Amino acid sequence: MEWTESPALRGHMEAVAACMRAYGGRLQPAEAERWFIAGLLHDFDYEKHPTEAEHPFVGVEHLRGLGVDEEILSAILGHAEYSGTPRETAMAKALFAVDELAGFIVACAKVRPNGISDLKPKSVKKKLKDKRFAAAVSREDISQGIEELGVDTTEHIQFCIDAIRTEGERVGF
Repeated sequence: MEWTESPALRGHMEAVAACMRAYGGRLQPAEAERWFIAGLLHDFDYEKHPTEAEHPFVGVEHLRGLGVDEEILSAILGHAEYSGTPRETAMAKALFAVDELAGFIVACAKVRPNGISDLKPKSVKKKLKDKRFAAAVSREDISQGIEELGVDTTEHIQFCIDAIRTEGERVGF
């Protein structure tokens, strides 16, 4: 609460964390909780430091002072394309690939009568084509993240829907 009071931002961080835990469980099962932590912390400084000059740099320095490991810090830096931090690890690639998409999936679910319970990749893909829907979400980042992670678009969207659905209460569903 000290850094992030906004329920919407906290929900976004939880959605990203859910996707990260799922990808961690798939790619590095023994490290799934570290992946979850990376997802949970990736935007924790955004509310207080929303500019490209500050986010995520201020947060990363704070976390470094707390002893958070460098792989997580590098992934957090890499989720911001403008940071210039290369995404070299599977964790960093996954964080970038799920960040914008998780937010978009939540937006899609919020306008559906049944929320996320029956959301399908086809619906998400259709909404991605509508530039007015969730206009702040970078479609470029979503495409680039999928490419860097080396996954099929439909499978990636389904994987993230399932992860968010599994942790729906934490996300706000």
